[in-house]
Formats: sequence, C-alpha cells, structure tokens
Amino acid sequence: MARIPEQQYKDHFRNNYQTASYYNKERDWNDYEPAYQYGYNQYGQREGQRFEDVENDLERGWETTKANSRLAWNEAKEAVRDGWHHIERAMPGDADRDGR
Repeated sequence: MARIPEQQYKDHFRNNYQTASYYNKERDWNDYEPAYQYGYNQYGQREGQRFEDVENDLERGWETTKANSRLAWNEAKEAVRDGWHHIERAMPGDADRDGR
C-alpha cells in the first residue's frame, strides 16, 4: 500500500511538533525527529497491525533506534504513536482495523 512520502511526513511533523499535546519545550526537533522517523519506519514494517498490539516491541527497540534523541520511551511514545496514526489516517479505509 502507498504511504505518505517520507519528506512530506517529516515536513508535517517539523512544522507541527511544537503544538502537539506531548511536546516538552525543553526538547527540540533533534529529540522528536527520531521518534517520528521510528513511527514511520515501524509502520512500514508492521502495516495492518494496531499500535497498541506492537507497543511493547516498539519500546524495546527505541533505545537502539533513538540516535541522539534525549527522549526516554515514556516521552517518545506519543510522538511515535502520532506518526503511526498520521500514516494510517492518510490511507484509505481502516488500515489496522481498529475503528479509527
């Protein structure tokens, strides 16, 4: 299935991350970008699955994926989820069959 082009996805979040409910003003784009990238990459690998069903696996993979991000998983999780659902909403139908 086609996804949002990666650059369009990044641009969306770069322009909007500071207005997200989970945004911490002590963090910057360099902290959040790896979380959004992780959501993008993992959605591509797990398309059709619910975020909630793979969340534990995502948490285990965050430490090795976060690069220079200062976000611990409990901070990064909502950005990863936001990225995941952003892709899902752009796809026709209910890609992960969760009713959203």
